[in-house]
Amino acid sequence: MIDNITGLLMSIGITDIIDIVIVAYLVYKVLGFIRETRAQQLVRGIVLVLVVFLLSEIFDLMLLNWLLKSLITVGLIAIVVLFQPELRRGLEQLGRRTAFAEQFRDVNKDAAIDVIHNIVYACENFSASRTGALMVIERQTMLNDIIETGVVINADISDRLLGNLFYVGSPLHDGAVIIRSAKAYAASCVLPLTSRTNIGGNLGTRHRAGVGVSEVSDAFVIIVSEESGAISVAQNGQLIRFLDGKALEKMLLDIYLPQDEKKDRWSVLMGGGRRDVK
Repeated sequence: MIDNITGLLMSIGITDIIDIVIVAYLVYKVLGFIRETRAQQLVRGIVLVLVVFLLSEIFDLMLLNWLLKSLITVGLIAIVVLFQPELRRGLEQLGRRTAFAEQFRDVNKDAAIDVIHNIVYACENFSASRTGALMVIERQTMLNDIIETGVVINADISDRLLGNLFYVGSPLHDGAVIIRSAKAYAASCVLPLTSRTNIGGNLGTRHRAGVGVSEVSDAFVIIVSEESGAISVAQNGQLIRFLDGKALEKMLLDIYLPQDEKKDRWSVLMGGGRRDVK
């Protein structure tokens, strides 16, 4: 027995090790992707079907075996149809080259700081006045199909512009503002709603839309509740609630500024304090 194990270990080459590492990494990424999504229930169902299928093979249950083979064939097509958003998001994640969108590299760093200040200042005002707001920061996944549902404005971001867009009397207040690079690119956009039921029973359409667009893209979504004034963000299908201005500011810094410059910019913000944005 020991000799067999020793012989097996001696036969393992460098290519076998690389093969094992790659497969382990892929399995890890797949498990991380399906965690806390609808795909988690899907995997449980697939495992159950496979177990029953193996049992039908072992005990020679011909009718059950035939039914399960037919179910698996049809099930592959059903999986593609039912879980299209999750599959799309997973393939998009595989195709992303960097942690932040390349278009942010072309934004002047001082301009990026001003954009962050304006967004945070506007969100704090929305929170204080309990004005509902929904802002989607486009990253590597282009949101052209969503932009087509709204009105293109392509305007410089300011707290006054955002305030006017989400003012209840504004014709563009109902919907989301799409932020592309350093511009408020489109307003009154319609977002896809999440089908999940575990994001909170007291959350309305605005939060469901924010989570929904983050499920099908890598967008960073900022949500201000009209009922409570709470600031939330949605990213990768996850919702983080009850943020203050400083926490939101730090998240935006992670998006707009490269890692090698983020430390210096954060030091400037903390040392000089946040400027009043006009």
